[in-house]
Amino acid sequence: MDFKYSMDNKRYHTLNYFYKTKFNSKVFKVSLNAGFTCPNIDGTVGTGGCIYCSNLGSGDFAGKQTDNLIDQFNYVKNVLLKKWPNSKYIGYFQAHSNTYADVSILKEKFEPILKLDNVIGLNIATRPDCISDECLDYLSDLNKRTFLTVELGLQTIHEKTSIFINRCHSLECFNECVKKLRKRNINVVVHIINGLPYETKEMMIETAKYLNKLDIQGIKIHMLHILKNTKLAKIYNKEKFNILSKEQYVDIVCDQLENLKPEIVINRITGDPKEDELIEPSWTLKKFGVLNEIDKELVRRNTYQGFNLSILNKVRQIIEKNIKEKDIVVDATIGNGNDTLFLANITKKGHVFGFDIQKEAIKRTSNLLVNYNNYTLINDSHSNIDIHLSDYKNKISLVLYNLGYLPNGDKNITTNYVTTIDSIKKALPLLNDKGRILIVIYKGHEEGLKENNEINKFLKTINNKINIYRNTDNEVAPYLIEIQKKSN
Repeated sequence: MDFKYSMDNKRYHTLNYFYKTKFNSKVFKVSLNAGFTCPNIDGTVGTGGCIYCSNLGSGDFAGKQTDNLIDQFNYVKNVLLKKWPNSKYIGYFQAHSNTYADVSILKEKFEPILKLDNVIGLNIATRPDCISDECLDYLSDLNKRTFLTVELGLQTIHEKTSIFINRCHSLECFNECVKKLRKRNINVVVHIINGLPYETKEMMIETAKYLNKLDIQGIKIHMLHILKNTKLAKIYNKEKFNILSKEQYVDIVCDQLENLKPEIVINRITGDPKEDELIEPSWTLKKFGVLNEIDKELVRRNTYQGFNLSILNKVRQIIEKNIKEKDIVVDATIGNGNDTLFLANITKKGHVFGFDIQKEAIKRTSNLLVNYNNYTLINDSHSNIDIHLSDYKNKISLVLYNLGYLPNGDKNITTNYVTTIDSIKKALPLLNDKGRILIVIYKGHEEGLKENNEINKFLKTINNKINIYRNTDNEVAPYLIEIQKKSN
């Protein structure tokens, strides 16, 4: 498959894609160390810093603090120029909290970088408690003059973990900072860490799901690095808390990606520890191996970023896996025709039968299928499927029901459990040996709730293999029932 936001067969929204489509050029971030500190280091809100942070403040690959910023920048740029001579650059203020100073000092640091040739933006890494109102005004001004991104360290939404790692700011503080930045139309990228001590897989996924609800433009996913001479190293040597294996990390990242909106740019999906500073986990040293495993796992799952945001993605995944181009299939509720079109593409040498009682649905679907000839649309109730398809007993590979009402149509006209169950009963004998029935149920309206209850009662009366798929904990969200021809 081709994922919309990738140029290199990735199944997530890559930063490379984002930069190339926005700037029509190869873009590099040049990491800089401007000599800032943090409020949980100098005693303002805490001391010692985050327990995992090195003395370089997560800027291990930034320039030397003793070098001036222009020299730091040019050193990296000159290396890149040899391979990519026509590139553009973003100054990345990476080490520690890069808004933790008076605005006058910030201007001294940021402005010279903006004046360099082919610099098209700034990325400023900081904490949500380090952006004053005066700083916000300056960032707003920068945002009007260049491509600005503010990177906020969150790491986790879970308060117990946040206290343990000595973040020294609340989730509420983070939320408020995001709102203030977005009010000024400033791009926000959020850092999270997988594998923090004593967090479960579910907790890490909850962090990603939480961010998915916010107005953020990007995310950086890191694996926890236990580095020498950090407080975390001392804790690990004493407690030997669990460290994620590469396989566990890949599994968690893929779950997180499946729950993130496709529009969110994945700025980073693993980390870059220095070998001579790393204690554990050693597998993080092979960055490209981790990236490849994430790619392979998404291919194995046949999923992608945002997959879990619609149950219809699961429907299409099952169809793509099981339906062949010569198969005969049925869309029992054609609606606006999107599912019918999808099926027509899958079964180019087969045939699609579509049912709907509304002439408007037939018209909309006909317009979508103007370039196809492998379909028949039937303006009748799907409860008459046995009459219209009497010659297709044991020949149908799929019958699809997307229950409810016609989108952008008359919501008073809905499917109902009486005709739906009647249709399912009549569809079962039409299925071939590999055949299946897929039913998308939405119980967020009165008739949908009735259908849900009655169909589930009906399922208990048949001896077929039944699978149920949900993509959310929301009780009223649409979900999928799969009925397979073969009995258990």
